[in-house]
Amino acid sequence: MKQKDLVATFSIVGFDPKTEELGIAVQSKFLGVGAVVPWAKAGVGAVATQSYANTTYGPRGLELMAAGKSAQETIDILTSDDEDRSLRQVGIVDGKGNAATFTGEKCFDWAGGIAGKHFAAQGNILVSEATVKAMASTFEETTGTLAERLLAALDAAQEAGGDFRGKQSAALLIVKEEGGYGGYNDRSIDLRVDDHPDPIKELIRIYELQQLYFSKPTEEDVIDIDEDTLVDISNALQTLGYLKEDACRADDFVEGLNQFILTENFEERQQPKGKIDKKVLQFLLNKSKQ
Repeated sequence: MKQKDLVATFSIVGFDPKTEELGIAVQSKFLGVGAVVPWAKAGVGAVATQSYANTTYGPRGLELMAAGKSAQETIDILTSDDEDRSLRQVGIVDGKGNAATFTGEKCFDWAGGIAGKHFAAQGNILVSEATVKAMASTFEETTGTLAERLLAALDAAQEAGGDFRGKQSAALLIVKEEGGYGGYNDRSIDLRVDDHPDPIKELIRIYELQQLYFSKPTEEDVIDIDEDTLVDISNALQTLGYLKEDACRADDFVEGLNQFILTENFEERQQPKGKIDKKVLQFLLNKSKQ
């Protein structure tokens, strides 16, 4: 066996049957765990490979599932021809929501996993099995988006004990058909905290920013720019330098607001003339007061 760094960690892979999203959330006392553990492809499956991680399990696992193999069949094939399978740990969910987990008998204690409906949770070098149990129960009991359920499960796992060695990095990967920026790929959410004293809390904070900048606004998010709102926006734009104080043309206001929206990367929340996204409005007002 080639000597490699031990990816001792806890992770959860999941599937949302309503949105057909697939995803992985992971934390470890390991630098940049997001570059090693999570692998996923929309409509195919999600793989978390860890504990002396065999990174070929990621692309090979996705190839096997794309060819019609289930999560369990994929794990069986991956581990059957791996001479170091006793040191491996892997969790998989396929594009139909079938889940499976594997923990080699030589993985360092505590090590193990739980596979349930639409998820697989696993970890090694943990304080106790309570970490994996917390991931499983939280995922099953939590409502919300797949990302929110995975993050809640990860957070609960840390509260239950987590990695015996401590905390360092975390990652969240969610895939969906045409779910990426502009609809050009399937990476709906791809966030990593590579080195942080509290990586899961930081990952949650970054996720909330990602939702602010890149999620599509709901009907409830969009409001008309009435007279009072027009005054508030104009004052904020003037404070931030996007609108001259003596500007009086409607086009000046529209141009200033558009410049602000594009500068702050809110193009996914940009609205037609006469309307504004409430979250963009609040961000604008808060920024003008800083």
